[in-house]
Amino acid sequence: MDRPVRTLIMGAAGRDFHNFNVYFRNNPNYEVVAFTATQIPGIEDRTYPPSLAGERYPNGIRILPEVDLARIIKEKDVDLTVLAYSDLPHDAVMQKASLSLACGSDFRLMGPKTTMIRSRLPTVSVCAVRTGAGKSTVSRAVAKSLKQAGHRVVVIRHPMPYGDLEKQVCERFASYEDMAKYECTIEEREEYEPHIDAGNIVYAGVDYEKILREAEKEADIILWDGGNNDLPFYVPDLQIVVLDPLRAGNEMTYYPGEVNLRMADIAIINKVDSASRANLKLVRENIKRVNPNAKIVEAASEIYLDDKSNVRGKRVLVVEDGPTVTHGEMREGVGAIAAHRYKAKSLVNPRPYAIGSIKRTYEKYPHLGHVLPAMGYGDKQVRDLESTIKAVKCDSVILGTPIDLRRIMSIKQPAVRVRYEIRETTKPTLDELLKSHSFKSV
Repeated sequence: MDRPVRTLIMGAAGRDFHNFNVYFRNNPNYEVVAFTATQIPGIEDRTYPPSLAGERYPNGIRILPEVDLARIIKEKDVDLTVLAYSDLPHDAVMQKASLSLACGSDFRLMGPKTTMIRSRLPTVSVCAVRTGAGKSTVSRAVAKSLKQAGHRVVVIRHPMPYGDLEKQVCERFASYEDMAKYECTIEEREEYEPHIDAGNIVYAGVDYEKILREAEKEADIILWDGGNNDLPFYVPDLQIVVLDPLRAGNEMTYYPGEVNLRMADIAIINKVDSASRANLKLVRENIKRVNPNAKIVEAASEIYLDDKSNVRGKRVLVVEDGPTVTHGEMREGVGAIAAHRYKAKSLVNPRPYAIGSIKRTYEKYPHLGHVLPAMGYGDKQVRDLESTIKAVKCDSVILGTPIDLRRIMSIKQPAVRVRYEIRETTKPTLDELLKSHSFKSV
């Protein structure tokens, strides 16, 4: 082919931009004619700006709705479609491949050799097989262990650039003021705030080569804190992967979670206190079948409430982490587990009270149980969430979100905060495995 390969990148405002930056941006053999966006509300109908796209793209690159994929492939004469987002069932991946092929385009999944950047420092990655498996608690435990061993640790978090991309090129978070500075969404705050509370510095943004080089200036170990069930953006010296026995079997049927499992040095089976014996057995068998060399750690997800009196015998509204119960496909999350464990009278169904974008979320994700997903990808959605909570007739609200929503909205009902941390139930522990690993700089 005489012309550059006309390429479309399918994404969700994260992996798609990373793949472009590290592989396509300065590659004369390819011309990226568009991105498509899905999964995250309101991230389409934007432009990847010229300042980030580079001199080969003076007008930037349009970001279009994935729902129009077939039309876009045909109208833009696309030669190659690249899938660059995560947490999809294997059959959904092949359905997207089939559509692309039927429209005349090749289809590609990109792996470690073309997308991972190598740090000059030792790098530990924490990834998962599904969204909501419990990566964040594991990442915090890893950071704590490494810092106690005398290391300077900087966390680099998987991207969530849902706002002004030029302002979000390289973000550094060390305080609540930093989150306000970058106008963080609820989803971003859920990831950054617990790290900040633990005294961890967090980097995130759009350009992960630039982010890495800045983070390296104040660390001697880089900790990659993954998103969804995506692969690391950096070459890991030690890869930790979290599995969820509440969704046993998913570790073998979701992309790219199965890839993570096959690459894992340490496989953490989380939530063992909530899973059935049959599910735990299946997860153990799957690990041993595809990655027999992985060291297995089993862990409970310890739940802490700041006020049990507002749960027992009460009609409660449970607010859960949004991604976990939406594209993570869980009916309920940690908030509902806490409600059941501490004898709430009932979980109030929030659907009749849902307003605006929250109502549309229930329509998009009909699998949801009697829980309210904490959707907050923009100011309008935050306000819809706040209005929905206020409208629900209940005795109290259980906040199963990683952040305290009362910091960013008014909640009139009595509210109970749920916190959760991992507690290993088998030997060796995660801390012991980290201490036995030899970290060497490049």
